Amino acid sequence: MRRSLPAAVALVASASLLLTACGGDDSGSKDNDKIAGADTGSETSASSTATAPASTSAASTDQPKIELPSDLTYSFEWPETGNKDKDAVLNNSKQFIKAVDMAIAEQDPLHKAYLYYSEGDAAAGSEKFIRWFVDHKSRITGTKRYFDAKVNVNSDGTAGLVYCEDQSKAYDKSLETGETDVTAPSKDSYVLYSSRLRANESDIWITETLTSQRGSSVCQ
Repeated sequence: MRRSLPAAVALVASASLLLTACGGDDSGSKDNDKIAGADTGSETSASSTATAPASTSAASTDQPKIELPSDLTYSFEWPETGNKDKDAVLNNSKQFIKAVDMAIAEQDPLHKAYLYYSEGDAAAGSEKFIRWFVDHKSRITGTKRYFDAKVNVNSDGTAGLVYCEDQSKAYDKSLETGETDVTAPSKDSYVLYSSRLRANESDIWITETLTSQRGSSVCQ
């Protein structure tokens, strides 16, 4: 049976968080999101070993160099807003996404690059997601498209980001055989994400929580 490319880093949370992260109503649904890499709905522990100490990801000014396989490309349809903080949230979130994919390509569930851009639940969820690919001896190939980003920066140094991902041209590639599992696009190729971020001492926006909803009508 073919495997679907799993939704990127996701943790159990209510669907209402998708709105709350950008300042919306917090009285929505209590439906749980799927766990990244498993698509089973089981929970991810926030106490995972991937949770980076503040001294590691918050204080460092040495941003990691992101190096990815040549057959993995990105389309970020996230135009600049003209607001310094909002644009920083978008740019740091792009780096976080790529850092997770680099950890997958290098088969390293505790890669320092994604830990630079994440902490807490987001770091724990990232580790689980990466381990799925390590366990299956595979990585991602193709093109990942991101669009419809909505960002809100709060006065307390936190921010919310909601965005869509199009996985219809991204596939699972076996590291053992080199074969790519090409699957037909469907509504499940589209994933809605919501993240909460915090600016650290180095003005890097760290992703603290990240949730996903596969097949969301918002992204169709």
